[in-house]
Order: sequence, then structure tokens, then C-alpha cells
Amino acid sequence: MRALAAVVIALALVPAAGADTFALELAAPAPATHGDAVVLRGKTVPTLVDAPVTLHRDGAVVATTTTGSDGTFRFRVLADAPATYLARAGQLESPAATLHVRPRIRARLVGAGVVGRRLRLEASVAPARSFHVQIRRNGKVVVERDILGSARIGLGTRRAASLRVTVSVAEADGWSAASRTLRAAVVQPLLALGARGPSVRVVEQRLRELRYALPRVDGLYGLDTYQAVLAFQKVERLPWTGRVDARVWARLRSARVPRARFAGNHIEVSKGRQYLMVVRNGAVSDVVHVSTGATGNTPLGRWQVYRKVSGWDWVLWYPMYFLRGFAIHGYPSVPAYPASHGCVRVPMWIAPRLYSSHGWGTTVHVYW
Repeated sequence: MRALAAVVIALALVPAAGADTFALELAAPAPATHGDAVVLRGKTVPTLVDAPVTLHRDGAVVATTTTGSDGTFRFRVLADAPATYLARAGQLESPAATLHVRPRIRARLVGAGVVGRRLRLEASVAPARSFHVQIRRNGKVVVERDILGSARIGLGTRRAASLRVTVSVAEADGWSAASRTLRAAVVQPLLALGARGPSVRVVEQRLRELRYALPRVDGLYGLDTYQAVLAFQKVERLPWTGRVDARVWARLRSARVPRARFAGNHIEVSKGRQYLMVVRNGAVSDVVHVSTGATGNTPLGRWQVYRKVSGWDWVLWYPMYFLRGFAIHGYPSVPAYPASHGCVRVPMWIAPRLYSSHGWGTTVHVYW
């Protein structure tokens, strides 16, 4: 539900000649969703303590309360329909405050979202009324219809595609307009090196959302996508295959951006899981697949970058040294297991970016 935006109305009443001026205020929330519990707030001006207050809806008393020590009061009501409310405290009466209500849209996509498997839209509106359904497939409208009651609409899954479903209700009879949008993808069930197409693009876009490093989103399952999938599998404690199967698809849907172990700005390297995280202000900005020392000699601890080389330094590409000869550097081969002489290997394409964004003194945390 949208944040409540109070609409405050005040009415000053003068009880008798020479008496003070009093006012009663009432605040109604901005459009609520049907079935939600909402709060109407008000106060007396000047403050009246322990004063009885009644709430009237369309002329009938629906609740009573008393003012607090600061003269405020509140009523909790059910947003079951648009209604007009006013508050009364003795001879004081607030102006009418209208509670606007929008219908509640229930919509979900049921099915696997995999090529060849069933996928359907289920939608309804409460209270029951006519609603509009629009379905876009790869940006093109394929369904456009008005429905009364509920809907069960099958979505084609013969080919991979991106789907955008919008269910909307127009403003009518005092009810506010409402809409809900669902997005989904019909994807190939298995993806590996060499694959291409919409399913690969969905994987790449999702990996980027989760902060896994990719140079581009191009729909081609190349080495960069393979390595980003490896990084994801390592963080999520899945088998390190570099392939996208049903288990990876499920985890991609539910996963969240990884959390840093330390606050501030730094680089974290996990030897146990073989990944690197770039951390900015305590939040992870990039997760990178790496390969550390084959003999387990990559040093654990907290270090600082003390030397950097632009370009090649022997066989190390854009190295950043953090202890003796140990460095984070690009290398043509970054397998899914520890294989270096002790350094932290990263994919060639990202080494210059790490180099340019981290200066001398950058903290490097290496942990298991």
C-alpha cells in the first residue's frame, strides 16, 4: 500500500461570546487498498485531554475513543469501501474526510516458466468488478481483454520470451483506479557455454541485478557469462559447474545481493568459496569468480595494496600486490578450482577495472 499521505482539514468553532476558539482536526489516509486496516488520526486545538471522541461514517457512529495527553486521537477502520468520516467531541465537529479505496488485485503466474512447460495467469479483483488484462510478449501486445470475475489465461511457452502482464481496474463509482504488473520469462531449461538467445539474456540480466560482474548483457553464453555463473554458484553453495540447470534457475529467482563481511570500502576474497567481492560503503558492488593458490598458500588476513602495475608485469595482467609477491591480477586461465601459484586470479576483462578503481592502500581481506 502506498505511504499514507494525510489530508488534514480543520474547522474552528466558537462556542460562546468571549470563549476561546476550538477546532477539531481529522486526517484520512490517501487511497487505501480494499480489505486493509487503516488509521484515521485527529487532534483537538487547543489540547483537550481525555475528551471522548466519536467517529461517524456516512452519518452513523462506528467507533469511540478519548484524546491523549497531547490532544490527539486515532481510529482504526477497515477499508471495505469508499466512505466519508467525521469526528465529534462534545459540540466540536470536524469537517468530512473522505477515505478513497482502490480494489485489491490478486494476480500471479502459475507454472515453471520453462520452454515446453505450462504457464498461466490467474487474476481476480475484490470486490468483484470488471478489470482489464494486457499481456506483452517480447514487447508486443498478444492479449488485450476486459474480464468480469476472474481470469485463467494460458501463456504460450513454445519459445523463450520475456513476458509483461498488467492487470488494471479503472476508476468508477467512487473507487480509485488500481493496477498491478507482473514480469516473467520463458526460458530454456538448460544453458551452457555456446548457448545464445533470450534465455541467456535473462540469466545475464539477473546476474547483473545480483551484482555479479559481467562486461555486457548480450544473450551469448560466452566465457564471461560462464564465469559469472560460477561466481553465483560459489556464493550460493551450489555445485561449481558453470551451467544453468533447474536448480540454478530456482536459486536465481530467490537469491539476494550477497552481503559483505566487513564495513567500509575494500576487497574481500574467500579462499574457501573462490570468489572476490568489491565492497563500497559496506555494500557489495561486484562479485567476481577467482582462483587462488593451488597449494593453499594464498595468505589469510587483512592486507593493503602496496604496489600496482599498469598492464603486464611478467605474466600478471594489471596486478595489485597486497603482500610480498601475492597480487590480485588478471590471467587467461581462471578455472573453477584453486590453480595459481598463490595469487588471486581474476578474469582478464575485469583486471583493468579493478586496477583503476582501487588505489594504493586499498584494504584486502582474505578469509576462508
